[in-house]
Amino acid sequence: MLSPEKISDCVSDAIASISYPDQPAGLYTPIAYTLESGGKRLRPQLTLAVCSALGCDVERAISAALGIEIFHNFTLLHDDVMDAADLRRGRLTVHKRWNENTAILSGDAMLTMATEFIAGAPVEVMPKIMHLFNRTAMEVYEGQQYDVDFEHSNDVTVAQYIEMIRLKTSVLLGCACRVGAMVAGASEEVADAFYKYGENLGLAFQLRDDWLDTYGDPLVFGKQIGGDIINGKKTWLLINAIAECRNEILDILAEDLEPSERVEQVRAVYDRLNLNDRCRALVSDYADKAIHALDGVDLDADARAYFDNLARRSVERNY
Repeated sequence: MLSPEKISDCVSDAIASISYPDQPAGLYTPIAYTLESGGKRLRPQLTLAVCSALGCDVERAISAALGIEIFHNFTLLHDDVMDAADLRRGRLTVHKRWNENTAILSGDAMLTMATEFIAGAPVEVMPKIMHLFNRTAMEVYEGQQYDVDFEHSNDVTVAQYIEMIRLKTSVLLGCACRVGAMVAGASEEVADAFYKYGENLGLAFQLRDDWLDTYGDPLVFGKQIGGDIINGKKTWLLINAIAECRNEILDILAEDLEPSERVEQVRAVYDRLNLNDRCRALVSDYADKAIHALDGVDLDADARAYFDNLARRSVERNY
């Protein structure tokens, strides 16, 4: 299997090699700005890693891997508009650096670009990969709609929240893993195992993001701390706090407070309920589920270490 460094370099080189038309600059410059901003680039790395772990040349999977990464970034442009987010990866979001219309239109263009790259998958598996990609995209949109709906409800359950983040976040990681397996010609059983790995890894990552939004270092995390609380987003932390201290939390959220004061008061309730440690324990549980999803897959030592270490790092990551 290729080393983690080589896989990362393959993704970075592929993104850097994307060619954009010169005009209209107002459409393409924000796309380049978004893709060159870095980020974890976890999804395309997973596609290439699975492909390589199964003994296939990663060049066969690069086009599809790029499509998945561009699609992911398209969703971020639109999410940032919907969430009124100022920062992404430590830089101004597209709608703040330019404007909302730019973020929407450049995002639309990215969706089309993503589809074109997905269509560049090996011809023998491209129709199945396209079907998987389209199904996954619809699931991501469904998850985003649930996320929006939940902002207006104080009766969201933990089970409903987990299903929302599975759709909004996890299915795309599962898709990234399955695409790598499909390109490598893996059996359905192996492809399913890698999908479950990605799905559980995604749940661990999103729950860790919930934690980081409240307890992270903004200079490392690259986003405003407390944004979820300020925007009334129903995270695992807030849902549990409402369930256990409903009147107190809802009073804080309803009170006319400065954003920083609201964050401080809500976080104090989280601390009293020990939600900090409880959330971190749940992240660890999902990381363990990701690791065990691959127990039946025949992988060499380097490949197994790659996927195990990636899941374990999700528990303590700070960005």
